[in-house]
Amino acid sequence: MKLLIADDNQQITSILEEYAKKEGYRTVVAHDGAEALRLFAREKPDVVLLDVMMPLKDGFSVCREIRKESNVPIIMITARGEDFEKIMGLEIGADDYIVKPFSPGEVMARIKAIMRRIERETAQAQVFVFDDLTVNLDDYTARINDHAVPLTKKEIEILWTLAATKNKVFSRENLLNTLWGYDYFGDNRTVDSHIKRLRAKLDEYAHPSWSIKTIWGVGYKFEVQEDAEE
Repeated sequence: MKLLIADDNQQITSILEEYAKKEGYRTVVAHDGAEALRLFAREKPDVVLLDVMMPLKDGFSVCREIRKESNVPIIMITARGEDFEKIMGLEIGADDYIVKPFSPGEVMARIKAIMRRIERETAQAQVFVFDDLTVNLDDYTARINDHAVPLTKKEIEILWTLAATKNKVFSRENLLNTLWGYDYFGDNRTVDSHIKRLRAKLDEYAHPSWSIKTIWGVGYKFEVQEDAEE
């Protein structure tokens, strides 16, 4: 998982970065609000630690901008404990807040707690929606706009797996193990044939904002056009 740390205090970012790496996170660091937005767009982090008081753009402004395009978990960091800052942060879309001074261990614990909650919610959510695409695991249906796409159970599972993590590349082995199981004795051509049939059915309907793309020599991904995420 990737963590974006945005704080103009380099001592704080260095400490948080060190602790985050020990917990297995990849990190990117921004020292002002404008840089935080640039890094967010480029790096697509899984979690954001966002200081309220930063140069160029404050944390509240950055949070608002991120929330226009993403539901990524955001933890606000504030130097003061005033209620209005906490309330404002939560009202504009932050998931949690931490008041300075804090222990790095507490920050890591807050991140883990939020990710556990999101994992539970994701496990419970059986409907995926992106732009014109809806995939429902409750009744194993898929729709593009108002058109029902006649997919098999396995094709639905492949589409869900790829679409739920947009722009992530899945190897054929990964898809085979995830959707068929580690004890499946078939080969990678099973994945290729299913993807081919899935694409053919999806391509009967216009879907300009996304596609299932082949990454030659690696596997497949659900590719989203940049303007569709804005």
